Amino acid sequence: MTSRTMQPMTAQQLTKKILASEELFILDVRNEEDYGNWKIEGGKTEIVNIPYFDLLEGVDEALDRIPNDKDVLVVCAKEGSSIFVAEQLVEAGRSRIHYLQGGMRAWSEHLEPVKIGDLRGGGELYQFVRIGKGCLSYMVLSSGEAAMIDTLRMTDVFEQFAREKGAKIVHTLDTHLHADHISGGRTLAVQNGATYWLPAKDAEEVTFDYAPLEEGQEMRVGNSCIRIQPVYSPGHTIGSTSLIVDDQYLLSGDILFVASIGRPDLAGKAEDWVTDLRTTLYETYRSLSENLIVLPAHFGQTGELDEDGRVAARLGDLYASNPGLRIGSETEFRAEVTGNLPPQPNAYQEIRHTNMGLLMPDCEEQREMELGPNRCAVHDK
Repeated sequence: MTSRTMQPMTAQQLTKKILASEELFILDVRNEEDYGNWKIEGGKTEIVNIPYFDLLEGVDEALDRIPNDKDVLVVCAKEGSSIFVAEQLVEAGRSRIHYLQGGMRAWSEHLEPVKIGDLRGGGELYQFVRIGKGCLSYMVLSSGEAAMIDTLRMTDVFEQFAREKGAKIVHTLDTHLHADHISGGRTLAVQNGATYWLPAKDAEEVTFDYAPLEEGQEMRVGNSCIRIQPVYSPGHTIGSTSLIVDDQYLLSGDILFVASIGRPDLAGKAEDWVTDLRTTLYETYRSLSENLIVLPAHFGQTGELDEDGRVAARLGDLYASNPGLRIGSETEFRAEVTGNLPPQPNAYQEIRHTNMGLLMPDCEEQREMELGPNRCAVHDK
């Protein structure tokens, strides 16, 4: 009887509540370490951590920490523990009780498509927001064709979206060799007979065929002239390559974010690459139009999303507001960047090797490798 009075909440429903700034109280029943490493944030959510093992004998002692006038969402890793605790809350007389369907794993994998804008040749640009992990992918659509940029491993979402738009995926591109998540670019290319592009300087150890993504190339999508122009921009990796789309948008990969800048250390070469990073940010990007809209591959906090759920900012505005673009000398830049590196992403070396084709983890192993925040920016904590 109690199970009928509590309701599951999907990751998509939770995303929409956060983006709409609806009030929600979250009871996270994971252990303190997992909670401290990564939790649900954003909007008007309020959250408290009470580990599951502290609630096995009942929830009575926890009731004074849980409001009785708000929707309550119980969260755990996979969903089982949250169902148990949610049932206990209902038995204790509480209403408006929900549990997160699929747990934090489902939260980590949900993708929310958001339209960025129309393209001058008649096409569209979409951003896919992986709100639980802070990852961003992009789809360029024009005249029945599509190109995917920084594709995440949930390739079925992109294929379904392209089908709904009546488009065939003809290109997939990675701006760099990712270290925080497993790329779906090569898989999506194989599944759709598309070309997979990767910067050659990041691909020295890869075990598969790819098309080298090099500065000065122009790729067309569809019949209209929607240019995807690569711009070599090292610093996060030695091969990092940004993309200018339709002369309107700068897809900056993990070089420049809305609130921070990319970290140069995930291949163990922070001291070598920090100079490249500064050159890219302070010279290469400075030479571009200030009116370009920066679209990064990640965000650090949900506060970086605008009222429409997009992560985007005008390049000129970032030079006025982003702390990573306002550091005086090269010496200060080097000290600031190398001295503010957050903890490294979960299993980042294994993820890099998977993206090289050196490891072949199964689906469950891939999920475990990706759990946690992305931590690709210098100032993310």
